Amino acid sequence: MKGNNKYLFDGALINQERKQHSTGNRQRRKVLSLVVRPMPGNPSRGLLQVGGLAFPCALGRGGISAFKREGDGATPLASMRPLEIYYRRDRRNRGLARARLPAISIRSDMGWCDAGANANYNRPVRLPFGASHERMLREDRLYDAVVVLDWNIRPRRRGAGSAIFLHIARPGFQPTEGCIAVTPRVMARLLPLLSRDARIRVLR
Repeated sequence: MKGNNKYLFDGALINQERKQHSTGNRQRRKVLSLVVRPMPGNPSRGLLQVGGLAFPCALGRGGISAFKREGDGATPLASMRPLEIYYRRDRRNRGLARARLPAISIRSDMGWCDAGANANYNRPVRLPFGASHERMLREDRLYDAVVVLDWNIRPRRRGAGSAIFLHIARPGFQPTEGCIAVTPRVMARLLPLLSRDARIRVLR
């Protein structure tokens, strides 16, 4: 992004201005921030806010937790960076055409390790895989487009939670296992905005 680039997001300008320092030509970019908050009275439903707009989202069945643990079903109370996109080639989300994050087509041999004691914990793995894991190629539509967030990636802490993604929501925004989930239409709007400079801030 150079100069004073501005991105139009459904009528809301998300300003990505670079400001010059007084010394030299070093510049600092304004970081795009997506804010997620729970809905009052329903900790597993939330609102995702960006550029002055708000969209409904699903959160973990365990609500939001500052002490995320493997299997608790909670969405981490944290500021997280998007890292990369996994997607179904046969169910391609239209937002992928303008995505800035690295995008990886999901194959049938792709999994994600959720076994806390395994050396590959919270990492993508190749199937078949002996330890506990989830398949990236799903029969439902949850991972038609999925953004990997940097929760517990580097450094990784045993049992501190794995596979925290931004993915497609179930019908009716049913609770997730700790991820943030939105409709395919909202995902298509978000994908072009996300870069590794962005932050997804989960608050409560």
